[in-house]
Amino acid sequence: MHSRVGPILTRVQILLDDTQPKISSMVNDASHIVYLARGSAQKLDRVFTDATDRLRGQLVHADRILTGTLEAVEDAGAKFSNNFWRPMQKASALVQESRSGWIFLRSRRKRSSGGDEPREQQEEELFI
Repeated sequence: MHSRVGPILTRVQILLDDTQPKISSMVNDASHIVYLARGSAQKLDRVFTDATDRLRGQLVHADRILTGTLEAVEDAGAKFSNNFWRPMQKASALVQESRSGWIFLRSRRKRSSGGDEPREQQEEELFI
């Protein structure tokens, strides 16, 4: 049995001696690949972190600009309302009052020419 197993063990030993440097080389190569991948992942993480920080800064800047613009538009709208619509409302009120005065004067002229309306009806028309 020793004569049969001896050559097999010798071949296995030769095979192991041949493959051991190759296996060591493959393990070293795999270790180097993992090292490079880790370094690349760290660089990629730094790039993405930097990009997101810059994007965040740009968004904050854009938000400030937009907020300032909206405040300016709101302020301009308020000034426009105060400077344009209030005088228009006053002019409209003046026209309405002039119209009411004109109607009152016309009704008095008619009454003074007609003259026979009861006093209560005249006072009621003035109240309306």
